[in-house]
Amino acid sequence: MKRILALGLIIVIVGIAAVAQDVTLTIYADDTRAPLLTTLGEAYTAVTGVAIEIVEFPWNDIRPNFITATQAGEGPDIIIWAHDAVGELVANGLIAPMELGGRAADFSSSALSAFTVGDTVYGMPYGTENLSLVYNKEIVPQAPRTWDEVLAIMRAQYDPDVPSYGLAFQNTAGNFFQFFPMISAAGGYIFGFNEDGSYNPCDVGLANEGAVFGATLYQDMIEEGILPTGVDWDTLNALVAGKNVAMVITGPWLLSAIQDAGWDYGIARIPAIKGPDGTYNQPLAFIGVQGFMVSAFSDNKTVAMDFLLNYVATTEVMADMANAGNRIPTFIPAIDLAPADLAYFADQAAFGLPMPSIPEMDQVWQEGGNAIDLINNGTDAATALQQAYDLIIAAIGCE
Repeated sequence: MKRILALGLIIVIVGIAAVAQDVTLTIYADDTRAPLLTTLGEAYTAVTGVAIEIVEFPWNDIRPNFITATQAGEGPDIIIWAHDAVGELVANGLIAPMELGGRAADFSSSALSAFTVGDTVYGMPYGTENLSLVYNKEIVPQAPRTWDEVLAIMRAQYDPDVPSYGLAFQNTAGNFFQFFPMISAAGGYIFGFNEDGSYNPCDVGLANEGAVFGATLYQDMIEEGILPTGVDWDTLNALVAGKNVAMVITGPWLLSAIQDAGWDYGIARIPAIKGPDGTYNQPLAFIGVQGFMVSAFSDNKTVAMDFLLNYVATTEVMADMANAGNRIPTFIPAIDLAPADLAYFADQAAFGLPMPSIPEMDQVWQEGGNAIDLINNGTDAATALQQAYDLIIAAIGCE
């Protein structure tokens, strides 16, 4: 069996080498994944003769640069991005189906589902991510189980002169991903569902009673002074590095900074929030799946698939890809190679929601993010969420 598989790979590689003259495979990646892909590309070039060009962008710039480039008839053959873009990219004809064939069994079914539109898979996933509570055991010996306990810690740790905080998370306008747990615990939601299980983009739950309750809790913490506002990525890193915060709601991407700061840390679920009916509910956190997608405009789709299936989709490389950003591997043979810490993030993932990948989600990111900024600047939480709801519904075209 192994000899047959090896022979098959040799035939593919020889075939690729035969058409490799003047072929360059271009990949858009961020600074975390680019070094690994550069090394892998050099190995691929040595065997096939195909040149690999890695174009590096900040993570949030990959998607818009890809869209702009393809609209101009240019752009990469492959991009790395999260699954929530799939609906928009497919609707606009920008990415090609991913021909995984028999290799599909090597990937977790939930990760493949995240990259699936209809019955077609449009990405090769390598890692999942979600938020959890990370706490410094030197300050908080045991993880709080309820938001009441969180508030007690926040009040005890707050010192505006240091400054020192009990809790922080990214809460600038572009961080609706981090804000969602606050509004989900009491019943806020993004989209409802149709009878067939598909999303109903005209059923938006961002301004219902539960969402307003959670957003008001958030606003109360701001007005009390115990929750810092304007916390972007750099600010959060500075708070962590100076040990000026006891707990953070974040993803595995911050673990390296937490370790560098010397935290004796623990990882736990986001604490339960008591809703308006008096019951405690577990906040939901978005689950993101990152993976590779092939441009629909690529002239090198066969080469791109060869590179992905025969060089990237191996146990060692997929483990390295996931570990480089502290993500949970989606490649089944690589799961046992993941750091032990990631299992704690998986505990919260049991109370997670895959980011909706329908095109209408773009409006939620924009207007939901703007609502955070409005609340931070004093707009009543209910008013801010209602404005976001109205703008989303209008943009989608729902009555």
